[in-house]
Amino acid sequence: MPLQRRVPKFGFKNISRVEYIGVNLDTLQKLADKHHISDFDHKVFIDKGLASKKSLVKILGRGELKTKINVKANAFSASAKTAIESLGGTTEAAK
Repeated sequence: MPLQRRVPKFGFKNISRVEYIGVNLDTLQKLADKHHISDFDHKVFIDKGLASKKSLVKILGRGELKTKINVKANAFSASAKTAIESLGGTTEAAK
């Protein structure tokens, strides 16, 4: 058997990829109801165990939001941003 068929093939690993931790709107709503939080930032995500110190957080649009919240995260999906701002909350992209 030729060498190129005996050696296993490996995939491509993009070194420029940015990896985000996804946090959905239903998770934010549960935290807002349970802990009475209205301002979310990276420190809150770390305290509640959703992210680590070096991770980047992206807010995703799954679920329904019922309360006004202010969120500071690294990135937002379009549906999450419109859902937060439709209730009068603010979204701020932190770097």
